[in-house]
Amino acid sequence: MFEKSIKELAEGLRQGEFSSQELTKAYLDRIDQYNGNLNAYITVAHEQALADARAADEKIAAGPANIWTGIPFAHKDIFCTEGLLTSCGSKMLSNFVPPYDATVATNFKQAGAVCLGKANMDEFAMGGSNENSFYGPAINPWSTDTSLVPGGSSGGSAVAVAARLAPAATGTDTGGSIRQPAAFCGLTGLKPTYGRVSRYGMVAFASSLDQGGPMARSAEDAAAMLQVMAGYDAKDSTSVKQAVPNYSMHLNQDLKGLRIGLPVEYFNKHLNAAMQKVLEDAIKLFEARGAVCKEISLPHTELAVPAYYVIAPAEASANLSRFDGVRYGYRCDDPQDLMDMYMRSRSEGFGTEVKRRIMVGAYALSAGYYDAYYRKAQQVRRLIKNDFMTAFETVDVILGPTTPSPAFGLGEKGDDPVQMYLEDIYTISANLAGLPALSAPAGTIDGLPVGMQLIGNYFDEARLLAIAHQFQAETNWHTQAPKTELTGL
Repeated sequence: MFEKSIKELAEGLRQGEFSSQELTKAYLDRIDQYNGNLNAYITVAHEQALADARAADEKIAAGPANIWTGIPFAHKDIFCTEGLLTSCGSKMLSNFVPPYDATVATNFKQAGAVCLGKANMDEFAMGGSNENSFYGPAINPWSTDTSLVPGGSSGGSAVAVAARLAPAATGTDTGGSIRQPAAFCGLTGLKPTYGRVSRYGMVAFASSLDQGGPMARSAEDAAAMLQVMAGYDAKDSTSVKQAVPNYSMHLNQDLKGLRIGLPVEYFNKHLNAAMQKVLEDAIKLFEARGAVCKEISLPHTELAVPAYYVIAPAEASANLSRFDGVRYGYRCDDPQDLMDMYMRSRSEGFGTEVKRRIMVGAYALSAGYYDAYYRKAQQVRRLIKNDFMTAFETVDVILGPTTPSPAFGLGEKGDDPVQMYLEDIYTISANLAGLPALSAPAGTIDGLPVGMQLIGNYFDEARLLAIAHQFQAETNWHTQAPKTELTGL
């Protein structure tokens, strides 16, 4: 049951092989057994999930139902869920139970899906290892001794899916937070075009960069998830009013004649030799299917990380100013006056990395430094976008690594924030440009999964999913499971 795809689970429910209640309970039992090892979930919604499963069984019995009706999944703990704790991995929101649903949560409810719970994450989505969570780090299920990070910030979502604690999970990606954990945990993760998925009710980190997307074992499952998540939403001013294609119907597009760009900035001396070999094997497969691969240049790639780490903290400092201890969230004990309440609530409620980024962002936006830092970073952002637009005049999709290497160890990069930030070198550019990008399992290095990244033109998610699906039709990297004591698989 835990190895079935979304499509196979839906068929099993329709054929009466098992009920949604049985399926949901099987996952809840597995969560109870293994979440203690992995810390994938912050909140497990036992009672609500079983109640939703009963309702789904009644809907299935009554007649034709949506493919998602009765299918369990997990939400990253950044999506507001009515009546269910939404903490963003932070002490600041450790008591926040939203009175409303995020649009993404509403979409899954309307589709009949069953939310198993809320997945662990780096605090306010700030991090690339899941070590910044107030609830402790999620553990990469490919570890043999709980020593590897799952990636971040959507680390809990990745762990839940990889360890078969959920068939699929939602994630968010501000600088690689879907794609990096997908790569580290052997999953397919997609960051859609900015504006493709509503941000309403998705707690903001950096508003011009954040985007929600699917995390699943295969491109086929990711397509089914994106079908539910994508669409215009009047509640989100950045949501784009554009028709949503049937992603599943486009999965078998022919790759013959597909033009794949290989950036010289991604395939250079800094790329791990073993990673280079994995990507070369993938390139050969695509060429055998009729694709044409050619070298291209994205000349401003090296400026992506510094530009991002000015823009994202600047937006974070503005967005997180709302957490002041007044209306909701954490409030310090026995404040002496209003200023004391503000200062202590924020200093006690936020973790180290969040406070670091708030301070960096406030500095970059300050009167004497705005032009030197924030404005300059936005100008660089435009140059990075222009690089991609020039590339897409001659290629259809861009291929490269998702991460510089496989998963690294817990605590390995915590003392050096810059080294941690450089883990995002291949993923950040797509966020700055607002482009869709996907990571798919493409091989292993020393027994650990690594990801291949595909970057597409605006609203070209269907093509990215099709390319990944075609790749997965001829490889089995996406079917491999972390068979360790942590998972019992």
